[in-house]
Amino acid sequence: MSAAKLLLVEDDPALAELLEFRFQKEEYDVRVTADGDEALIMASEDVPDLIILDWMIEGTSGIEVCRRLRRDKATAHVPIIMLTAREGEDDRIRGLETGADDYVTKPFSPRELLARVAAVMRRIRPALAGETIEVGDIMLDPVAHRVERRGHQVEMGPTEYRLLKFFMESPGRVFSRGQLLDGVWGTDSDIELRTVDVHIRRLRKAIGVEGAKDPIRTVRSAGYALDAR
Repeated sequence: MSAAKLLLVEDDPALAELLEFRFQKEEYDVRVTADGDEALIMASEDVPDLIILDWMIEGTSGIEVCRRLRRDKATAHVPIIMLTAREGEDDRIRGLETGADDYVTKPFSPRELLARVAAVMRRIRPALAGETIEVGDIMLDPVAHRVERRGHQVEMGPTEYRLLKFFMESPGRVFSRGQLLDGVWGTDSDIELRTVDVHIRRLRKAIGVEGAKDPIRTVRSAGYALDAR
């Protein structure tokens, strides 16, 4: 399996050098920049598997870089771990609402960051490698475009398949209708937000099993998530 591509956006030279060394030692393919504008260019030219993004950086701020990455179809699915010296709960919530998958407050242990990155990579690697993805009792084979639940093949349309795959690559994460629209249909789509609800209903019907819990969770005023259990 090829090395995971990691984009590190950090303007503290000493910390950036330390993290680059530690991640390279763990056999990650690491690219480093201290500038938000350059980070956006680097991410678009060669989409990374994961991004470590400092909040306070040169050029475009980390929070705005995160927002733009989530708006771009090519990088909308890339996990983002934000680094910040901000400890306030409001700042942490703002970072997560902008699209960050995790949030690490400085100062932190490099071992902790390595562990968090490894946890994310364990989750997304099957999808990157074309291997089957399993969430709860649902199995998706991205090569054969086959879905099974409790060992039985599930028939669904191509849009529902893409929607399910998008959910399964980030189990438990709540996606707004806008994020689902961008991630599944693309940022240049003219599809209306309510169309997402229609396809969610179709997906629920397709993967529904009598006596089993609906794995798609509706989060009031926020969106939808696929629960692992």
